[in-house]
Amino acid sequence: MNGPRAVELIAAEKTYANGTQALRPVDLTVAEGEFVTLLGPSGCGKSTLLKMAAGLLAPSAGEVRRWGRPVAEAGAEAGADVPGIVFQEATLMPWARVDTNVRLPLDLAAVPRAEADERVRQALQLVGLERFARHRPHELSGGMRMRVAIARALVTRPRLLLMDEPFGALDEITRNRLDAELLALWQQQRLTVVFVTHSIHEAVFLSRRVLVMAARPGRVVDEVAIDEPHPRQPAFRVSTSFSRHAEQLQVALLQASGGVDDEALA
Repeated sequence: MNGPRAVELIAAEKTYANGTQALRPVDLTVAEGEFVTLLGPSGCGKSTLLKMAAGLLAPSAGEVRRWGRPVAEAGAEAGADVPGIVFQEATLMPWARVDTNVRLPLDLAAVPRAEADERVRQALQLVGLERFARHRPHELSGGMRMRVAIARALVTRPRLLLMDEPFGALDEITRNRLDAELLALWQQQRLTVVFVTHSIHEAVFLSRRVLVMAARPGRVVDEVAIDEPHPRQPAFRVSTSFSRHAEQLQVALLQASGGVDDEALA
């Protein structure tokens, strides 16, 4: 794979203390600038894999690297390249204003207030919420709260963005709009994105590559390249090529969900 490697999993696996094997040994590389999606049924290890890439969960065996360095070293020195992380729930502080929520990572890092406020302003501008800086979360729609969570992830100016089903709880219209906005941010900010979803249509619209995962225990069983140009317009969703990719992923996902014998997918 050409270019810098943003994320590498080398025979990385995860077994919990109760003996549950959440993830078989996985070898995976995400190049700088890619948009890679993890697609699979519940319990297939998508979130486990993402948390290991984030450094929130240590592998039981194998190695996880970001930008060529073991994740275990991340944060060990000033200026460490820490990824932005967005979860399914926006997890905002309900009592705090939008700008305070977005500034939280900078406050924790003791960034000077003037610099932090400017970076918050820029992050809110990126997600179209600069006019809502003084609002509180309960005054925003679900889609707007998720934009705040994305702004909070971007305020540290990461090169890598890890997203765990961030739009899964939203209605389809809002979800489609945020998908398009995310792609624009990915290109504008030259990000590398690893995205988790249950949605085949979302995976096709967003991704350059889709990794299909199977459960019992979790592992990657297929990879589908979405070889369509960017930027992707709403018309792509009703195109023949979109349907072709969706059908390919549907077959792979059915197999991953138990449509064929597990050993055939190993």
